[in-house]
Amino acid sequence: MLPGMDGLAVCKHIKQGSGTENMPVIMLTAKGEEIDKVVGFEVGADDYIVKPFSPRELILRIKAILKRGEVKEAEEKEIITAYDISINMPKHEVTVKGKVVDLTNMEFKLLCTLIKRRGRVQTRERLLDDVWGIDTMVETRTIDTHVKSLRSKLGKDGKAIETVHGMGYKFSDSD
Repeated sequence: MLPGMDGLAVCKHIKQGSGTENMPVIMLTAKGEEIDKVVGFEVGADDYIVKPFSPRELILRIKAILKRGEVKEAEEKEIITAYDISINMPKHEVTVKGKVVDLTNMEFKLLCTLIKRRGRVQTRERLLDDVWGIDTMVETRTIDTHVKSLRSKLGKDGKAIETVHGMGYKFSDSD
């Protein structure tokens, strides 16, 4: 409902921009349907708040996002590799055997989270909290859809993302 460009396009532009891809985005909107929220998170929003909202809640959500950003910066390496997969964190770019793989923002975050925690099982709930953010209204089966897409885009290296039945997923710790 913004003039010229809607909020989804603005968010997508920010998340795909060079130097702005890690900038936190909170969507403040009157659109409160589940599908609106899902699309907002899909294009890269870090949080989604429906109007009317409490200023106190907004401040707490901003603080939470900034806190997560500080922790992430401390954890992140410049380049992460596993199998033939290379993740260039500053460029927000994934390559497999040197070829760039086009991932959505959520797929990128999911892959990074799984690789950084390789060998350890990640429950769907934990992945939702860490990748999509706390208090999201996303179903846990959304993880399954993203994992399937990620496996497909990674080719044979996608097999490294293992399903742990009844638990969640893990990235194989042996190359």
